[in-house]
Amino acid sequence: MKRVLKWVAIIVAGLCIISFIFLFKVYQDFKSTAEEVYAPIQDEVSEKRAEAVDVTSKDPFSALILGVDEREGDSGRSDTIIVLTVNPTFKTTKMLSIPRDTYTAIIGMDIKDKINHAYAFGGIEMSMKTVENFLDIPIDYVAQVNMESFTDIINIVGGISVDNTLDFYYEDEHFPIGELELDGEKALKYVRMRYEDPEGDFGRQNRQKQVIQGVLKEVISLNTAWNYQAIFKTLEKNVQINIMFEELLDIRKNYASSLKNMDQLYLTNGSGTMMNGIYYYMPNEAELETIQRLLQEHLEL
Repeated sequence: MKRVLKWVAIIVAGLCIISFIFLFKVYQDFKSTAEEVYAPIQDEVSEKRAEAVDVTSKDPFSALILGVDEREGDSGRSDTIIVLTVNPTFKTTKMLSIPRDTYTAIIGMDIKDKINHAYAFGGIEMSMKTVENFLDIPIDYVAQVNMESFTDIINIVGGISVDNTLDFYYEDEHFPIGELELDGEKALKYVRMRYEDPEGDFGRQNRQKQVIQGVLKEVISLNTAWNYQAIFKTLEKNVQINIMFEELLDIRKNYASSLKNMDQLYLTNGSGTMMNGIYYYMPNEAELETIQRLLQEHLEL
């Protein structure tokens, strides 16, 4: 009996050592990836703030996610524009998807145009300032994601599941109603279609959310634990953020419960119009002001 217990103790100790080495390796690789994707911007503190947010003190913060669809022969536009406000006191996150055709002032160009053109004109910084002006809130953090990278990540995790509510074809691919298993290429087609959707860009936004949630679900599952290095390498090639490694750790520690409780907001009461043969989405001013107030209150401004 003592010999059995001795061997059990040796095995347990060995497993603990292996687990520690593995976790330390993951930590080091995560730190390396975070440092690789870190890209500071010129104005780190928004003009709408007196001082930078302090995530160690659990200040509410905002983040802009730009999903950039760069195709051959195209300078790139932010086809996905998502704003998050995160409040650790309320333990909630508000998420707003801004329609890419939204007609608004492009800050730095002295013109009005589609909001997603701000990225084409001036990259991340012009996009941030334009979104700040549109929503009348500071943008504290920004992440630029090449949407093509989702193809690689989805294939790495073995595909994702989505619940499709619209039967449609896109680029010779059929997407019937019901639960679908998508690889990377199919998922990219799934989120790109919008013209056949009766909900237009809003339907596309919902499909983007489904794919993002599906990726996150697979990434955090135990099935992908041994593929984390491939995921990190893909992120290094396709993501830029202005959040330092230490801030990422503090956000994970202090805001985890807030990020799990997400309230999605929509701009749905606007109208479409044609100007010079180009389609624009004109936001409803009353609805926009309501959303601005909600986000300002959530940031405790």
